[in-house]
Amino acid sequence: MATSTSLGRTHEIDVPGGRIRYHDTGEGPPVVFIHGLLVNADLWRKVVPRIVAAGYRCLAPDLPLGAHEIPVPAADLTPTGVADLIAAFLERLDLRDVTLIANDTGGAITQILLTRDRSRIGRVVLASVDNYERFLPPPLTVLPWLARIPGSVRPLTESMRWRALHRLPIAFGLVAKRPVPPEIADSYLLPSRRSAAIRKDLRRLLLTLNKRYTLEAARSFGEIEIPVLVVWAAQDKFFPVAGAERLVRDFPNATLRLIDDSYTFLPEDQPELLSGTILEFTRLHATP
Repeated sequence: MATSTSLGRTHEIDVPGGRIRYHDTGEGPPVVFIHGLLVNADLWRKVVPRIVAAGYRCLAPDLPLGAHEIPVPAADLTPTGVADLIAAFLERLDLRDVTLIANDTGGAITQILLTRDRSRIGRVVLASVDNYERFLPPPLTVLPWLARIPGSVRPLTESMRWRALHRLPIAFGLVAKRPVPPEIADSYLLPSRRSAAIRKDLRRLLLTLNKRYTLEAARSFGEIEIPVLVVWAAQDKFFPVAGAERLVRDFPNATLRLIDDSYTFLPEDQPELLSGTILEFTRLHATP
């Protein structure tokens, strides 16, 4: 689970197929943070305090995307299943007019969610996310193929015990421009190393990650009228800016902001700029 105290108090909640942990701090309109594959809510540890200070309630779930600690063997871990899990999370906490902020794989899940149940969502921030044909992006397209081989996930996760490998493309080298602190890397990587049940969850998820989900979701973007901020790392190694520009063309009420000196993990590389951009967007599109 995420370990940063800046995320607030930790709670657990039942969702379809199991339980997840989430972190909750602040008061005001709700902002929910959606992380991606093989990370958890610690991704948002530098952003949440800035959003809370501006008068918002921030909730950051540890989703079952491989860096979680509560196994969910009965959960549907397809992209649509995880999207429905997020919808259930919003419903069970009775969150309304939510600002949903997503990064990386979490952005693909959020795009799918918007086409299935956006009834509690007031606005969305897609911050350097999987999109269209890039779900997963190269070279991560190998992961679903590896997951087909029984026993293949454990050697992959075990290889990450060597910190020297964390800067390589198979780890954080293409997503974070600056080194991820060791304690945060451990928060992300230890659950799948320590638990066979978490590795089973991860394998089930990896087997389903396919661009057909994002391409199918994209067919409905024209029907989504809620405000969408597409904020992108200008030097993103996984997701070219052309994908961001395509998202802005396809969503009827979308704007694009580029952030320099960052890779995909904008919350890690440029938390202050990302937070300022989010707050500008939420104030512009606040509910009267």
